[in-house]
Amino acid sequence: MNKTIGILAHVDAGKTTLSEQILYHTKSIKQRGRVDHQDAFLDNHEIERQRGITVFAEQGMFSFRDSQYYLIDTPGHVDFSPEMERAIQVMDYAVIIISAVEGIEGHTETVWELLRKHQVPTFFFINKIDRVGADVNAIIKDIRLNLTEDVYNLTDSFSNERMIEDLIEFIAERNDALFEHYMEKGYDKEMWLSTMKEMINENQLFPCMCGSALQDIGVDSFLEKLDLLTSTSYENQSPFAGQVYKIRHDENGTRITFIKALKGTLHVREEMNYRHFDKPISEKVTQIRMYSGNKFQSIDRVEAGQLFAVTGLSKTEVGDGIGTLKEKINYEMIPTLKSRVIFEQGINIKEAIRYFNMLDAEDPSLNVIWEESLQEIHIHVMGIIQLEVLEQIVFERFQLKVAFDKPEILYKETIETTVRGYGHFEPLGHYAEVHLKIEPAERNSGIIFENHCHADDLSVGNQNLIQHHLFEREHNGILTGSPLTDVKVTLLTGRAHNKHTSGGDFREATFRALRQGLEKAKNIVLEPVYLYKIKIHIDQMGRVISDIQAKHGTFDPPKTEGDKAFLTGIAPVATFMDYPAQLYALTHGKGAISLVFSGYERCHNEKEVIEKIGYDKNADPKYTSSSIFCAKGQGYTVRWDEAESKMHAL
Repeated sequence: MNKTIGILAHVDAGKTTLSEQILYHTKSIKQRGRVDHQDAFLDNHEIERQRGITVFAEQGMFSFRDSQYYLIDTPGHVDFSPEMERAIQVMDYAVIIISAVEGIEGHTETVWELLRKHQVPTFFFINKIDRVGADVNAIIKDIRLNLTEDVYNLTDSFSNERMIEDLIEFIAERNDALFEHYMEKGYDKEMWLSTMKEMINENQLFPCMCGSALQDIGVDSFLEKLDLLTSTSYENQSPFAGQVYKIRHDENGTRITFIKALKGTLHVREEMNYRHFDKPISEKVTQIRMYSGNKFQSIDRVEAGQLFAVTGLSKTEVGDGIGTLKEKINYEMIPTLKSRVIFEQGINIKEAIRYFNMLDAEDPSLNVIWEESLQEIHIHVMGIIQLEVLEQIVFERFQLKVAFDKPEILYKETIETTVRGYGHFEPLGHYAEVHLKIEPAERNSGIIFENHCHADDLSVGNQNLIQHHLFEREHNGILTGSPLTDVKVTLLTGRAHNKHTSGGDFREATFRALRQGLEKAKNIVLEPVYLYKIKIHIDQMGRVISDIQAKHGTFDPPKTEGDKAFLTGIAPVATFMDYPAQLYALTHGKGAISLVFSGYERCHNEKEVIEKIGYDKNADPKYTSSSIFCAKGQGYTVRWDEAESKMHAL
């Protein structure tokens, strides 16, 4: 049986140490490494060993009883949460590590919410029970209060009769059929075990165990229960389907695609089908690799449930479906900051772009952009630590010395009024016209497309071209040049010419129509916001609420339990990104805060942002709102506010 298990936690909770112990106990590694000794098996990158944190999601393999396990150790620092989220997509089960001393920390809640979104069955391991101040009962109480009431401590539950009775009662409360069976016929161990596994798989039960990974306490027991309570069923007879979850490049620049096999089998030299920018691609798999740490073994065949890597696929992207799986995964952990890459003089820009495009393939959240007009590379990031690590990665991998500008907030734009946009492109020998209806859409919905164009006015092929151009890249707003979002664009009609319409004409007409519509709309700036959760002593509640209000945040009615107060709400990233450090100082390290990106809302200081960015809508080399018409064999430009009266389809 193939099982993929992910290890997740807030930084320093002990993920990598537990992973090392499991690999050692199952004889997959000969000696246990330690993060503080810089010799952990899964933290095999020099950067990870120097910093003592996990940056990359790496996998190990081990066998236990009748199952083959794929263990993924994920980053715990919030700056590398996109890497963690990509790994979550291929997990059969997850294990959240919580320190018995520090308890639930900010990133723990982020991890929990992501696992719930993707419905990954989850176990808890309360670590560091050997340390002074460890309080397992308090941690379980916190889990029930902040994460789920369906957690149960199984550490000793199979060892004595009283514990078994407590477990029976806990499960029976959540399963009516089992309760009736128990009342009529009593305890049936096999039936109880089968029901527990089913409840875990359906996210109705979250087992918890305790121990100390560093001191090797409770690791054997945890592994036995994990094996006993997990099961998978994959189909090997179906046509192959897989999900790409990671891209890497070896020292020669060879692209390595990491895949989770979901159905069927795959053989080396077999043709593999996938899509790239909606175009079907078929390429031959030249090598299949099974990785454990940074070492791999070449094999000829893989089957459903296995994690593996292939060479030979040149255009795969993280999240792609492979084979019969067509869906591409969209991720939630989106950076809210951007930064400019600073190069030393004399650097070959084309080489630098190539290197950063490789990094972009490995981490799509970077969203690497080459600004031709500025001759600059811009990237999106989660925070300062990520920039520091990137600087080191670029130097170590490519021998390229770079620095980064201070990161800035990533703003977006939308509209509040419904308009119609018209674009006409008719220089000599070309012809295209596009009419669009542009209206506000729900917040955080992106760009939505609808087609009301009749085939008598425009061929279906040209209608599809217009839709393709609307989604081929981000579109700049007119206030700050930030990406346009949260609009519904409806294609009303358009015109083509049998002789003169050629490639690119509808791109020009579509972009001009969109821009012309924005010129007529009421435009607004949006900023990224956090959903925050704060836990403090009740005496500090007034001060923290004042801080939230001063930072333009909103808060829900406070909740209290004993001497603790719990605050939740929404706050701008711009004002709140440094608040964890302030809260730590205010509460002398005893307060807790969780910040989770929660989309975009109306900017709290729009005028200030517009002035600071200083975007000139009339000087954007990518966009113009004017149209081009033709008269007497010559093209001429018509301003956006005069173009509508000249449109041919009105």
